[in-house]
Amino acid sequence: MAGTKQRILEVARELFAEQGVQKTSMREIADRLGITKPALYYHFSSREDLLRSIVQPLMDGGEDMLAGHETKSRVDPLELLTVYFDFHYRHRHDLVFVMNELTTLIDLGLVDLVLSWRARLITLLTGPEPTLEQSARVVVALGGLQDCVVQFRDVPEDELRIAAVTAACAALGIEKVRPEENRTGSPVV
Repeated sequence: MAGTKQRILEVARELFAEQGVQKTSMREIADRLGITKPALYYHFSSREDLLRSIVQPLMDGGEDMLAGHETKSRVDPLELLTVYFDFHYRHRHDLVFVMNELTTLIDLGLVDLVLSWRARLITLLTGPEPTLEQSARVVVALGGLQDCVVQFRDVPEDELRIAAVTAACAALGIEKVRPEENRTGSPVV
């Protein structure tokens, strides 16, 4: 049964990408799968339930990433930016999907969730009472990291990570020290 559910998610993702969520019916998904509509509804009660199942790993992963850093006594900005890049790189296909279906995803609360993550990340990177400039720098840095994984999909991951994280550090005013210059990989602030 897990295989069937996974196949439904894959086909739904394909159809949603091809024609959009609002223009894709449950009937079309069932037809492409070669199953009956009741069989599809056995696994997912609605199109919204199906959509939420597609983006749930992205939502859970983002929450886990943040929670893991919030428990640390000291946050290394370079490490956090690198982990943030890696998370978005792993989920880059879903990120493109999310960007194309923003209005639908507003209804699922994903936009509010992402905005709350940004607020938490601002606190992690600047402290509890950031200035407007500090907050703007974090938003530029994080948005830039996300955009890089979408914009430069054909660039090898390691090369893109270095370029994107270096640019994010520059936006934050952090001098990124290359590992060969500083064995700890820690940023110089």
